[in-house]
Amino acid sequence: MKKFFKILGWIVGIFVCVFLVYLLAMTITDYKPEDTIPLEVENNQDKAISTGETFSITTYNIGYCGMDSEQDFFMDGGTGSRSSSKEKTLENLNGITDFLIDSNSSFIFVQEVDTDATRSFRINEYEHLKKNFEDYSSSFAINYKTLWVPVPVFKPHGNVNSAGLVTLSKYNIDSATRYQLPGKESWPRQLAELDRCFLESRISLDNGKELVLVNTHLSAYDKGGEIRLKQLGFLKEYIMSEYEKGNYIIVGGDWNHLIPTTDPTIFKTTEQWPDWLQKIPEDFKPNEFQWVADKNVPTTRTDATPYVKDVNFTAVIDGYLVSDNVEVLNVKGHSFDFKYTDHNPVTMEFKLK
Repeated sequence: MKKFFKILGWIVGIFVCVFLVYLLAMTITDYKPEDTIPLEVENNQDKAISTGETFSITTYNIGYCGMDSEQDFFMDGGTGSRSSSKEKTLENLNGITDFLIDSNSSFIFVQEVDTDATRSFRINEYEHLKKNFEDYSSSFAINYKTLWVPVPVFKPHGNVNSAGLVTLSKYNIDSATRYQLPGKESWPRQLAELDRCFLESRISLDNGKELVLVNTHLSAYDKGGEIRLKQLGFLKEYIMSEYEKGNYIIVGGDWNHLIPTTDPTIFKTTEQWPDWLQKIPEDFKPNEFQWVADKNVPTTRTDATPYVKDVNFTAVIDGYLVSDNVEVLNVKGHSFDFKYTDHNPVTMEFKLK
């Protein structure tokens, strides 16, 4: 018995040492971005924008091309942590790319784009997008870079180096900047979490003002919602400072909140309202801005199980917030029954007043 406990002690000691080494390595390699980071605008276009023209913009969270309708996800109560295969990842990526090409949008916001990650079989999705959008400028903002996510235990999420937001534009971009959003989970949880941000693109106009495009992906899982409130407060202050300069502002992406003016109870489901889905506070939206979303097409689904129509809970969390000097002509959600990712894309047509 004494020998048994000695062996058990050694085993426990080894596991403790491994865990401590893991924490040390994660802490040393933890991605700590500056509050603002100038980004490269690749393949920048020469075309200029004029007020009065009609433009379009599409936002799409592509879920690293691994969150198709057959997948579930461990953070949402499922067991999945990666794309099912490299072949399926490429199939999803090609389907998403084909849609975006067909949309022929003036601007494209994409979220959860992997460049080198275990979960997406090391496929560089950003390079794929650049190759397929040769007539667009592109910029990339990292919001996820971590040495190793150790859960789920038997098939961990793994290494992410890195993932982030991509903005594509048919028009000349004067500058692109990554803005760090406030709020972090406590240590050591934060070591494996995203570093949330938004990607700002600035475009000069013929009236001396600027079109400011903000591609964002807000937090979803923080308990109590304190981080989300900090992020919304930061974003509100930012957009008002830009509006006061006379600029035109479009904020779009995955808000990870129920978009105001939409109601998920109109969509059939057998599931309860998920805990993570919170409403945006009524006092967030400035009077000078309006929400733009297609209330009739859900843009996200629950991921505790693979997707079954009229079973999974669905809601609208992807859309736009625009300043009142932007005239919205149309908004359309595209229903693919979450074939390629656990989101549906949204396209808005607009003019600058």
